[in-house]
Amino acid sequence: MQIDRIAAFALGDQGGNPAGVVIGDALPSQADMQRVAREVGYSETAFAARDGDLWQVRYFAPESEVAFCGHATIALGCALGQRFGAGRYDLQTSQARISVEATVSDAGWQAVLTSPPTWSKPMPPALQADLLRQFGLSAADLDLNLPPHLAHAGATHAVLTLHNRATLAAMHYDFAPTLALMQREGLTTISLLCREDADSFVARNAFAVGGVVEDPATGAAAAALGGLLVDLGRGAGSFTIRQGEDMGAPSLLHVTVTGQKGDGVRVGGATRDIRHDGGTVAERACASARASV
Repeated sequence: MQIDRIAAFALGDQGGNPAGVVIGDALPSQADMQRVAREVGYSETAFAARDGDLWQVRYFAPESEVAFCGHATIALGCALGQRFGAGRYDLQTSQARISVEATVSDAGWQAVLTSPPTWSKPMPPALQADLLRQFGLSAADLDLNLPPHLAHAGATHAVLTLHNRATLAAMHYDFAPTLALMQREGLTTISLLCREDADSFVARNAFAVGGVVEDPATGAAAAALGGLLVDLGRGAGSFTIRQGEDMGAPSLLHVTVTGQKGDGVRVGGATRDIRHDGGTVAERACASARASV
């Protein structure tokens, strides 16, 4: 079984979120996919097999299957492009049909995914209180220009926006109780944001439910944020998300929305192949995060 290791949403030759990619004639058994994902150890590993004009895709974190993973889709798109040529690839996940477009330039491979349909709703007050307690925050830390919400784009994310970049940089939480809370509420990540201006955010994403403390770049959460902003009145356009800076794996995500509620969101970024040189900054950061569990 060939396992490609690709960092998605990279900044040149650094950063990004490492993903495993396995492309085969058929999908392995669920037990084998879970085993491989645990052995690879990244936030997610994508498994893909051709099915007519589509590619069947499933995503596994070290501890569980994930309905949709953005950074692994970007990595998969570039792996497909490297093998079969630049272009659009239609994917069938466990829950939705999506697509990823791979292109190549002198700077390397890039990809843009179109997410599943989106929805959002205000966060229940009890859940907001629980999350603030787990992260050592208070209501005064929140930027209510973008109030707490649940946002979905193939997976559900809790979204909390903070006033202060330094507060975001100091993010920490107790793993076990936060994991239990996420499992109880059906959350894939907890997305903490700081808004720099109308078109740029800094993000950190807790991913305890996948067995990883923090993601360096989270395409699914970026898509969910795009859908949330549209629901709150944003029109068509683009914005960027910087992520991974506080864990030594700087990443950049480009997000484009149609302005129509419920539409899939386009999330794109650059990729880089991961060499087996003892670990890139992103790999070491992720390994450190897992080791601290």
